[in-house]
Amino acid sequence: MPDKGFVHLHLHTQYSLLDGAIAFDKLFDRCKQLDMDTVAVTDHGNMFGAVEFYSTAIEHGIKPILGIEAYIAPASRFNKQKTRIKDASYHLILLAENNTGYHNLLRLTSAGFTEGFYYRPRIDKEILAQYKEGLICTSACISGEVARALANGNREHAYKAAQEYLDIFGKDHFFIEIQEHENSDAPNVRNELITLADELGIELVATNDVHFLNEDDHEAHDALTCISTGKKVIDENRMKYPPDVYLKTSREMREMFSDVPQACDNTLKIAERCSVKLDLKSRHAPKYTPTDGS
Repeated sequence: MPDKGFVHLHLHTQYSLLDGAIAFDKLFDRCKQLDMDTVAVTDHGNMFGAVEFYSTAIEHGIKPILGIEAYIAPASRFNKQKTRIKDASYHLILLAENNTGYHNLLRLTSAGFTEGFYYRPRIDKEILAQYKEGLICTSACISGEVARALANGNREHAYKAAQEYLDIFGKDHFFIEIQEHENSDAPNVRNELITLADELGIELVATNDVHFLNEDDHEAHDALTCISTGKKVIDENRMKYPPDVYLKTSREMREMFSDVPQACDNTLKIAERCSVKLDLKSRHAPKYTPTDGS
């Protein structure tokens, strides 16, 4: 199969605290080795590393795509009733298509911490609709609202949620994200997502939910997961990531999604559309005049 290229649009760095295990320099060196000239950052709920990611990528000759994996409240972000952490939010990928989108990501992440924080920095569909301009959205992983509903056998909820995101972002800016991982808890969700996308006329995008750089980094990342969750490696019933959420080659990704090649093609199209230019030379601190005029 010819290598037509692929761009990773769902990737967690070390700024996905105690969850991602990817350092920037090593990431961009690996991208160069794999002939990947573009890559996205989608850390969990924050943009702490965005400027460093951007500047380091430019230094390495890699095009950076700035994004987040946002936490979406099931209802209002102001609703903070007691519930399990898993039930308090869904995941959603947001990518900055341009500088307007980048500024809107900053607004959304700030609101997540200052208004919606409950277990995690959450936003909701109301504020998402308010700051949607310049953003490309994908439905995220198995913890996304659409995929989780399908995994739970609730097709009605899945279709309703997909339609709501479609209404917010429009057909050109919302994609159904599909993944394929070893030992998946919901092996049929991928096919159901493809069916849903076809019925609603939504384009697909393939990702690998990258959490560590190389295949043999899995054991170290597993130890990091134990630190994050307060468990021991020898514990049986604990959170474990699939062993294949590493930075796969474009050929690996193409082979994995050979039945839906357009899902890989769309990563290239999205990457081409995303272009954020940060001004790192100007001083951006606001001018502040005390009320007493001093």
